[in-house]
Amino acid sequence: MSRIVLGIEYDGSLFLGWQWQKEGRTVQETVEKALSKVADQKITVCCTGRTDSGVHALEQVVHFDTDAKRELKSWVMGGNINLPEDVRIIWAKHAVDDFHARYSAIARFYRYIILNRQMKSALSRKQVTWCFNPLDEVKMHQAAQALIGQHDFSSFRAKGCQSVSPNRLMHFIKVYREGENVIIDLSANAFLHHMVRNMAGVLMAIGAGDKPVGWTEELLEIKQRKKAGVTAPPYGLYLGGVYYPEKYGIAKNPVFDLLPAGAKRFEH
Repeated sequence: MSRIVLGIEYDGSLFLGWQWQKEGRTVQETVEKALSKVADQKITVCCTGRTDSGVHALEQVVHFDTDAKRELKSWVMGGNINLPEDVRIIWAKHAVDDFHARYSAIARFYRYIILNRQMKSALSRKQVTWCFNPLDEVKMHQAAQALIGQHDFSSFRAKGCQSVSPNRLMHFIKVYREGENVIIDLSANAFLHHMVRNMAGVLMAIGAGDKPVGWTEELLEIKQRKKAGVTAPPYGLYLGGVYYPEKYGIAKNPVFDLLPAGAKRFEH
């Protein structure tokens, strides 16, 4: 048996999330069916992190074990031939040592894009979140800095979150504007269910002037989800990349250069 690692890009607009479901279209089901045709046997993939319905990925990382002998380019080209247009395998490599797509990761990077103008977009309806109220990205960035570090993020986790612990280590978070888009870039060792979307909802309320800059710090202290406002829509959310120790030989997104020294792995 050999372990193959893939980088996968997808538009989550027409998917009910990553994970297999009894009914409905999912990314995992789509990918596994395509790879199974290439391998001529059943393939089951393990991903870095499950994304919700409507959430996109610039680079989801998965691995799978197989005794099928194929060249790496065959997994890429053959997989893509059998994939729909909204999913693409962008690279493949052989796993090194004890690599595991989820448990070997040190950090995950997400990007949340907010179209901040009076009119919705006709071209990016499901690729950005629309906010017509003018947003102050400077205040949003200031408020976000309170989230950096090791915290109990109970105020930012979904009610049905199945994680054993609400504690996570936020490595960095930046809020900035590019034209009509306000962008939130953030990285942590791992994320709770709806954590990024809940943070985006809080920061948007602050940016619109509905809440003070100190609200994020207050929410961390009270540890109550019901006090933290709305969950932002999924459309503007992208899994942007995953950072692994150098020994695994997986190229990192340059954004991870912002990671502090001694960044910690997610302990499962």
